[in-house]
Amino acid sequence: MAKRPKPVPQMTAAQFDAAFPDEDACRAYLVARRWPDGVHCPRCGNPKVYDLKSRQWHWQCEQCAPDGYRFSHIAGTIFENTNKPLRDWFKVAHLMLASKKGMSALQIMRYMGFGSYKTAWLMCHKIRIALVENIEKLGGIVEVDESFIGGKDKNKHWDKKDRLPREHRLSTKTPVIGAVSRKGNVVARVLSHVTKDAAEAFVREMVSNKVSLLATDESKVYGGLIDYNHQTVDHSRKQYVIGAVHTNTIEGFWSIFKRGVVGTFHKMSAKYMPLYVAEFQFRYNNRENADIFGTAISGC
Repeated sequence: MAKRPKPVPQMTAAQFDAAFPDEDACRAYLVARRWPDGVHCPRCGNPKVYDLKSRQWHWQCEQCAPDGYRFSHIAGTIFENTNKPLRDWFKVAHLMLASKKGMSALQIMRYMGFGSYKTAWLMCHKIRIALVENIEKLGGIVEVDESFIGGKDKNKHWDKKDRLPREHRLSTKTPVIGAVSRKGNVVARVLSHVTKDAAEAFVREMVSNKVSLLATDESKVYGGLIDYNHQTVDHSRKQYVIGAVHTNTIEGFWSIFKRGVVGTFHKMSAKYMPLYVAEFQFRYNNRENADIFGTAISGC
């Protein structure tokens, strides 16, 4: 049975090098993270697999294939079918997690010495996919708010400005809705449009109707949540806090996300916005996790 490795907190470069000096150290760590109760077949879950003496870090399962199914430590992970060393993947994941506002693929490419931007971009996106979380319904005091990500038309280059009159222009911003449990987790989701139906569906899916308080702003899209203890603050009247009712916590998350957009990534396409949201959500939800690196590797 593999022994579960010790938690690896946010590391310095020297600590990372000491923890993962070579490929075998990374392989051993991944195996212990994937299979803390012992190696089992990634296809059928059979725990009765045996080592292949001729190939290290390879096993065989006799249950799910007539001639036996051979698999390695990276089978079924984001590291499969890659020509990059596992240590490079670990380093990229560490860099993405260590920065509060993330690290762009261009920065990763320069730091790691990759010869291709596409390589860094693909690695970062695969890691973001691994960071997608399944979060239980939020409870306690929950705040819900929406935000719009993207630049203003007046700040665009002259040949990218919308030439239509202001009243006929289509918004180029991407709406994101989020809910946060105070001192707990945040969950955010990209929407095509912020409608009453979409907002209510999100709240009912992600927030328990037994919460002690559901706090939102004055937006009418939350008006139908009458089965919740729903209270609002009216920002249009410069009303921001009424006792326990405010949306400052979720707005703090939006602030971190937008600083990442402006300062690190500069722009995000709507197509890949959900992956960036997942990255920022993971970092926020694991802000007090001493083993955030291990948690990320477990999801790979």
